[in-house]
Amino acid sequence: MAKRTGGSARTPAVRSTGPLADSAAGPWQRRLHVVTGKGGTGKTTVAGALAVALATGGRRVLLTEVEGRQQIAQLFDTPPLPYRERKVASAPGGGEVFALAIDPAEALLEYLEMFYSLRRAGSALRRIGAVDFATTVAPGVRDVLLTGKVKEAVNRPDATREGGMAYDAVVLDAPPTGRITRFLNVSSEVAGLAKVGPIRSQADSVMKVLRSGQTAVHLVTLLEEMPVQETVDGVAELLEAGLPVGGVVVNMRRTPLLVPGDLAVAASGSLDPDEIVAGIKETGVEPTEPLVAALAAEAADHARRVELETVERAELDRLGRATYELPLVPHVVDLGVVYRFADELREQGMVVR
Repeated sequence: MAKRTGGSARTPAVRSTGPLADSAAGPWQRRLHVVTGKGGTGKTTVAGALAVALATGGRRVLLTEVEGRQQIAQLFDTPPLPYRERKVASAPGGGEVFALAIDPAEALLEYLEMFYSLRRAGSALRRIGAVDFATTVAPGVRDVLLTGKVKEAVNRPDATREGGMAYDAVVLDAPPTGRITRFLNVSSEVAGLAKVGPIRSQADSVMKVLRSGQTAVHLVTLLEEMPVQETVDGVAELLEAGLPVGGVVVNMRRTPLLVPGDLAVAASGSLDPDEIVAGIKETGVEPTEPLVAALAAEAADHARRVELETVERAELDRLGRATYELPLVPHVVDLGVVYRFADELREQGMVVR
């Protein structure tokens, strides 16, 4: 996971009419939360924070990943995740967060054991290359196996727990926005491979969950042109495929350092040099011409950045989705930040009890 640096402040309230305002199903009716976003937007951090937020108050949540990068282990500062569910964090109020890195080869062997009692044949299948073929060559099969494991976790019963389910919610740290619709739309992806049979049946059962009121696909973005455009395109593609869009999470939000009037003046390059000199003197530093010029240029850059973010935020508002904002933090992303972001998401109404 890429670590990020920057400035910080408290985030504002959600910019919509309410949590997941786009759907009649509220956050606790959603048992599967899929988190996607353009690379570099911090989707793994948001997925981890969402898992902690969902677990708060005594719930059990499973956080999963499917890209083989072990980003969850890095985020929660634990050893690499094996192909089994392992507790990685506790949440306030007695909640628990478990994590799983889903490996397509292991998922295939588990699938064969579950439906055909063929796990013992795994070594033979590996020798003849059947596992590699199914997980890397056969179109669509890999995604069916990955999403199928997620679906199994969502639907897994546990009679010993209140509610009768092994997990109260599952969070999927999913592939980037540019690939998310194809990744989730497994029924379409295997259409040319299997029109009938167990693979097709598995794909259809996965789609039943993904297109149901149990699921929400959340998109993480920055207030920059390319991430916002990918978010807009991603929402359109998901809706066209019949997949339920949840909220939009704006990550790394910067707080304006100047009042609106000063921002406009700074953007035009018209800040009064005498005011800059006076401000420098108040700090006890001797003003010089290069220092004044540098500060004026920095103020202009900051003002233009605020203008850009205002334009991009308006673009996101046009989507009509519940939007939540997380700040740019002044240090590397660590567990403390994950828990802080979990609180932010709860306070803004993305997760409610």
